[in-house]
Amino acid sequence: MKPMLMMDTDELPVGKDWLYETKYDGFRAILQWDKEGIQLFSRNEKLLNDIFPEIIEDCRRIEHMIKPFLPLVFDGELVCLQNDFKSEFAIVQTRGRMRKKEVIAYHSNVFPCQYIVFDLLVLKGKDVSGKVLEKRKVDLKKCFEQVGLPTTVHYRHESLIQLIETFTDETELWDRVRLNNGEGAMAKRVKSVWSNEKRTNQWLKVKNWRLVTVIITRYEQVNGFFTGAIYRDGQLVEITTFKHGMSDEELKTLSELFLKNGRHIGDSVYEIEPSICANINCISFDGKHLREPRFHSFQFEVNPDDCQWRQLLRQVNPIPEKIQITHPDKPVWPKQGLVKDDYLLYLQSAAPFILPFMKERHLTLIRFPHGVPGEKFYQKSVPDYAPDFVKTSRDEDIDYIVCNDITTLLWLGNQLALEYHIPFQTINTKMPTEIVFDLDPPSVEEFSLSVEAALRLKAIFDQFQLTSFIKTSGGKGLQVYIPLPVDTFTYDDTRIFTKFVSDFLVDQEPQWFTTERLKKNRGNKLYLDYVQHHEGKTIVAPYSPRGNELATVATPLNWEEVGASLRPEQFTIKSVTERMKTIGDPFLEFRKVGDVQPFEVVLEQLRGLLEDN
Repeated sequence: MKPMLMMDTDELPVGKDWLYETKYDGFRAILQWDKEGIQLFSRNEKLLNDIFPEIIEDCRRIEHMIKPFLPLVFDGELVCLQNDFKSEFAIVQTRGRMRKKEVIAYHSNVFPCQYIVFDLLVLKGKDVSGKVLEKRKVDLKKCFEQVGLPTTVHYRHESLIQLIETFTDETELWDRVRLNNGEGAMAKRVKSVWSNEKRTNQWLKVKNWRLVTVIITRYEQVNGFFTGAIYRDGQLVEITTFKHGMSDEELKTLSELFLKNGRHIGDSVYEIEPSICANINCISFDGKHLREPRFHSFQFEVNPDDCQWRQLLRQVNPIPEKIQITHPDKPVWPKQGLVKDDYLLYLQSAAPFILPFMKERHLTLIRFPHGVPGEKFYQKSVPDYAPDFVKTSRDEDIDYIVCNDITTLLWLGNQLALEYHIPFQTINTKMPTEIVFDLDPPSVEEFSLSVEAALRLKAIFDQFQLTSFIKTSGGKGLQVYIPLPVDTFTYDDTRIFTKFVSDFLVDQEPQWFTTERLKKNRGNKLYLDYVQHHEGKTIVAPYSPRGNELATVATPLNWEEVGASLRPEQFTIKSVTERMKTIGDPFLEFRKVGDVQPFEVVLEQLRGLLEDN
């Protein structure tokens, strides 16, 4: 069974005859599930079970609940979600090329993929593909609801099998796709039936094209392709080859120009000096090449020197239209050569990682209106000029900003809010959702004390069978986290634990560690700050930049990284941007771990000890 195929169109059709869905950039796949087993097939009928083991494992997790619906067949897309409307194709493509079991296993943990289901072909062994789409959708939603699977897409949901969200308003969907830099949108006739391997106008797709300006540098006569390049650090870097989208006249004119004025550099390849620029349509940029490049137009008025790496990144990651960016070239971290637009690009990359930690929490911001170093001030209350899309929450006469989405995050970035500090609980609970130990050495020169304290803490937590996470503070120390079940333990409960652990460490190594609050009385010891873990207090959010001249970031780490060679200055806006692409998010499982953390057992043990004493 091969997937039903869709046709391209320039605009989404409008009317009650259509429903609309997000078009994700991934691998189309058919999931066939019967009492004999689970089989995940590619569009070309290649078995994908071994390549996407996390999907098969997630199927087995719900096998006992889905049995009444078997045999069944789903149609969907294998994706790696960056937000609810965007998948990172490069991650899915990389996985598809892997062959070694251990490499695939590692990748599936660091960059888990999801299977987004949008159609139902077989239910309880009965072929339902002949039903009209709207009826198949009803059956599909009932199945998901009864099994307990998510009926809309949530990029950080623990279930890897999710149901696509269906829209009846094409404008609402398109606005969300554009806002989140998604691949595009689909329109499907509500009365359409499923057709095996046929390309049909009953399903239409519209791409969310991005225009990228390149320098046309080469022409390969044998196949008619041109090369587009941009400047990076003064060197020309090739980022695309293209010919589709050009009219016959444009193709003829440009090829003749290369043949007449170009330098023959071998085989059928001709090259000219940077002089001609063009706009190229694409759907994304994977770090080396434009995805699905198509010629759009010549840009004769553009100076080739203006085709720079930063402009490329901005063109493939446009700022949402509702946000007005002011002074994008303003220096923010001048010693690192970072301007406001660099900072906004960082926030766009970091949004999938930082937003889950800021969601539904009162923000305390540190703003640097003139960049770093310079004047700074704390901000808790929402300013009068905040746009309507900025969510607020009132607490003790303060209207706090609540940052749940990319729009608010980028608006704050434009205000040069460089640091994001969050409380230990959400706006919906007074109880902490995590415990944090702040390891504060006397200076960055004694950072090794933080490493020593963190490793000793982990050994204690391992003994208690508690799973812990660690991040740099972005300053001179480290911060160790223990996620907790939501709305379960009070601050008084957690204080029993934090005081016991801190006192234990100080008793073990009094020459290294202290719980003395007054800085002047600490000497040259590391301060174990457990008092800060309390209602109304805050901690810097994971992935928040810091307002120092190095442009460091409060960066989640893998425990394997915590050792003698670890230094806080390794983790800057530039390095963390690349780090997120290569090692993923060490805090990815944070909430999932918190839900099952056996803290109650530990608390009872400590209460017993205290009573005995």
